[in-house]
Amino acid sequence: MNLPNTLTLFRLLLIPIFVSLFFSRLPNNLIYSILAFFIAGITDILDGYIARKYNLITKLGIVLDPLADKLMIITVLTCLAIKKYISLWILLVIFIKELFMILAGIKLYHKNTIIPSNKLGKLTTILFYLSILILTFNKNIGNLLIYVAVISAFIAFINYLILYSKEKNKP
Repeated sequence: MNLPNTLTLFRLLLIPIFVSLFFSRLPNNLIYSILAFFIAGITDILDGYIARKYNLITKLGIVLDPLADKLMIITVLTCLAIKKYISLWILLVIFIKELFMILAGIKLYHKNTIIPSNKLGKLTTILFYLSILILTFNKNIGNLLIYVAVISAFIAFINYLILYSKEKNKP
């Protein structure tokens, strides 16, 4: 297990920590949970940087990294929707998109094909991280940025569908 993959696994472990902190009765629980969320974001940047710089890209990492991103974003959006920080439709749209992408990724993986994350997907992830951070301090601007992130996610999804249909039809 190389360092980038270890960082990705650590990011997966931060998901239940985020949830525990978010719903805890600790003073400043929202700040602590957002801190866990941003530690996850930092590990996401680090694992990608280290994997590319030191040529430590693995098939496992190509699959686990976007899965960790998707699970973290869905978890955070679910928590925010439960506490009514965001509208439920945002969670549903992103959940359906991510579920389809995970299932399509599994199908392609069984054909020994992987569609790695691209710049549009990375931009969408950054937009979600930024909007969630801002949402904790300014609900109006944060919600506006969440809408931008949802639009970006939709565009990234269309792009993925195009790539998926090309890969799916290969012999």
